[in-house]
Amino acid sequence: MQKLLPFLIFCICFNSIAQQEFEDLSLEYYLPQDVSYNEEIPKPQDVIGYIPGEWHVTHDLLLNYMRELARVSPRISIENRGETYEGRPLILLTITSEENHENLEEIRKNHLALTQENASSLNVEEMPIVVNQGFSIHGNEASGSNAALLAAYYLAAAEGEEIHELLENTIILFDPVFNPDGLQRFAYWANTNKSENINPDPQDREYSEVWPGGRTNHYWFDMNRDWLPVQLPESQARIETFHKWMPNILTDHHEMGSNSSFFFQPGIPSRTHPLTPDLNQELTKEIGTYHAEAFDQLGSFYYTEENYDDFYYGKGSTFPDINGSIGILFEQGSSRGHAQETDNGVLTFPFTIRNQFTAALSTLEAAKNMRKEILNYQRNFYKNARNSAENGAYVFGSDKDASAAYELAKILKKHKVEIHKLEEDLKTKGETFRKNSAYVVSKDQRQHRLVKAMFERRTEFEDSLFYDVSAWTLPLAFNLDFAEDIKIKDAGEKIEKLSKPEIQPLEKSSYAYVMQWHDYYSPKALNMILEKGLRTKVGMQPFTLANSEYDYGTILIPVQNQKLDSDKMYEFLQKVSEKSNVQIEAINTGLTQGVNLGSNQFKALEPAKVALIVGDGITPYDAGEIWHLFDQRYNMKITKLDTRRFSRADLSRYTDIILPNSWGSALEKSDIEKLKEWVREGGTLIGYRNAARFFEKEDFMDLEIKKDSLVAENISFEERRDFRGAQGIGGAIFEANIDRSHPVNFGYSNDKLALFRNTTIFVEADEQSYNNPIQYTETPLLSGYISAPRLEAIAGTVPFKHTGMGRGNVILFTDNTNFRAFWYGTNKLLMNAIFFGDEM
Repeated sequence: MQKLLPFLIFCICFNSIAQQEFEDLSLEYYLPQDVSYNEEIPKPQDVIGYIPGEWHVTHDLLLNYMRELARVSPRISIENRGETYEGRPLILLTITSEENHENLEEIRKNHLALTQENASSLNVEEMPIVVNQGFSIHGNEASGSNAALLAAYYLAAAEGEEIHELLENTIILFDPVFNPDGLQRFAYWANTNKSENINPDPQDREYSEVWPGGRTNHYWFDMNRDWLPVQLPESQARIETFHKWMPNILTDHHEMGSNSSFFFQPGIPSRTHPLTPDLNQELTKEIGTYHAEAFDQLGSFYYTEENYDDFYYGKGSTFPDINGSIGILFEQGSSRGHAQETDNGVLTFPFTIRNQFTAALSTLEAAKNMRKEILNYQRNFYKNARNSAENGAYVFGSDKDASAAYELAKILKKHKVEIHKLEEDLKTKGETFRKNSAYVVSKDQRQHRLVKAMFERRTEFEDSLFYDVSAWTLPLAFNLDFAEDIKIKDAGEKIEKLSKPEIQPLEKSSYAYVMQWHDYYSPKALNMILEKGLRTKVGMQPFTLANSEYDYGTILIPVQNQKLDSDKMYEFLQKVSEKSNVQIEAINTGLTQGVNLGSNQFKALEPAKVALIVGDGITPYDAGEIWHLFDQRYNMKITKLDTRRFSRADLSRYTDIILPNSWGSALEKSDIEKLKEWVREGGTLIGYRNAARFFEKEDFMDLEIKKDSLVAENISFEERRDFRGAQGIGGAIFEANIDRSHPVNFGYSNDKLALFRNTTIFVEADEQSYNNPIQYTETPLLSGYISAPRLEAIAGTVPFKHTGMGRGNVILFTDNTNFRAFWYGTNKLLMNAIFFGDEM
């Protein structure tokens, strides 16, 4: 008790200090006091009803304040660039002097000219610098967006020579919240759990969000990984802004663990992508001196160059680096609510807001003082890119899956990459590219470095640790054939406006219709057909008719003995083809070469009723990717079963249940037995990643998982974390052989497949070869980092297993086939498991 007493006194003192800070909170706590403020500009509390930091701002109040500033301040204009999945506006403020606003479009065009040819003639002496400031891409890292209230007010209301000079020389693209849906979700949580007497006890409910938390967007995506793939509406809006303006600096305000202080870039030097110029990191470091000076004056601790990295170009602080800009990551130790006990004392929400606000202003101070240096850097970046560009071009495509090629082309167009049609059919290095389903990307173009970053296959690295993935080769992600060194003469006309692949109009048949399973959107079409109640079959073997070859997995829809007559069926299938943009063909005879249409090798299909296990114990990212795939890509209903209510769920309603990656046991023992009984009665259970260990432990599946026998030799205590970290697979791409006759591989036209992997679960192959329809090759690494012991371990293992259980099926994928919504190439593996699981 004697030892406990001083500790209790310490806690009471700090709790009292935290309480007093909230009671005494005013704008003066945040704002510089050496400037005056325009009284006609509303303060944040005039609109939102409280001083920032007293409560967590909700998106609607944040939006109201930004709109009010734009209404009253001639320094600010506002635009709505779209909506989130939940319908929240994606606004952008443009903040600059009144004079600049009058010539904004001319300024923008002159600025873009710095990235074009003949930019050397441009005079940057009086050219404004462009700074893109963005806040809270992770919704539960809320100090950023709450600081945006103060930064916007300061920029609108501050008076004096310094702010005048700043606004005259700077165009500020101000995004007060990158993630409106996540911010709203978290603000609700923090505010509804706040006590009148601020309680900093870390065990209080306020500091422990319910699943899935506010970090992610509506579909539970980490949007800070989507700058390059641009699959989400929030990302698409900000990328459009980026390429419209090509800002010189982009800041990304985050939070980290509560026991940390404040981080600003550069990160660990050896973990910078080789395509990023050294000067980029030097300028980042020079900008950092402004942050350091500001934080020294404030009395706040910070660190730099000790953590994080600049490798994956899909992050907000790294994406600018491959586009001639400077990306800067800020990480503030998080209060996760209103105040929390930490190793550094009680960390209050206002304190975190003040640090973020300070970093926003120090960024602008650096931009103002380094303006000409940074503008020249941008100009030289593109000049050097053009000078270093190689001859020739990339070509990618698929004559069987034009939709996947089109979706990749869409990403390139969003990044202002010039793409061309293919002039004529092309054969190169064993690959054939058809002019109507392939695209050409010249290496000699303004976005040369970005294109190289998208297409490169890299297997050698300076460092063995990565904050995120080490590979993202986009043609491999889309399962497309591609070549890296064709001649530019093979390129046809430049594509100004991208169009969907053309499909032929459906002809009418009184016998049958067929649909090849190759196209990415064929599952969407099949689901529409099955939901309509039409009798439908899948071909287990190929066949030929009238010189046309029909592959494994061809879908057959007979005309006779259907709920629709032939005329209505024709009209309906025509609509299906148009909505899915998938070719459906009329067949007028069952006499084919190979299996005939009446063969028992055509297996009847049933509508899929799919459930997804979500909630405590489940990785939200993995679950969200599956939900998004069904809901947004394939227009398929999917029921989300929460682990807390699983015991009360009627599983008989579902044909398939998906168990995403999980940690520990997400289900109670009784729930597991319930799930087993459902499988035995005919259900198909599909598990991902760590489900392998769950399946093995709970006797769903007999697996032989390789044991980790790694031993550290000559590794010091200081080096231990790096040693273990280097054995992980943060994200790399591996090659597998596939058996195309197995239903899990229906729709794939090649005998090899690129798989994304971020686990170290290696499952031994079955002794019966036909039970290994997907198997890693002996030298499987295509792109990315893997340690030598792990590379040896993965060779010959299998990422897919199937076993029967009673009348049902248990299916395992050790890899994530739906990674971040841009790994189009393996989405069909899951859909094959859904539609064809009973035939495996």
